[in-house]
Amino acid sequence: MAITMTEAAAQRARSFLEQRGKGEGIRLGVKTTGCSGLAYVMEFVDQVDDTDTVFEEKGVRIIIDGKSMVYLDGTELDYVKEGLNEGFEFNNPNAKGECGCGESFNV
Repeated sequence: MAITMTEAAAQRARSFLEQRGKGEGIRLGVKTTGCSGLAYVMEFVDQVDDTDTVFEEKGVRIIIDGKSMVYLDGTELDYVKEGLNEGFEFNNPNAKGECGCGESFNV
């Protein structure tokens, strides 16, 4: 089981954590929502739970809850700039399809 980050994603995550000034790392997860069923969640973590899995990737701690790990195993987190748009992108080998707006996915 592994979660990875590109250098661009790691730089951006480190920058966010430094600006925030506290925290254990970044939580990646999924929630039930959207037209396809699941959506990605990304948030700061101030306390790691006993049931979390923690990965260290390029100086960033990535924290995944047990329920989300099955959906995120093998995912690469990237940070992409396209024109005026920029943001984190999940390259998830488990996703079988996405909704038209790209906000949710299914497995």
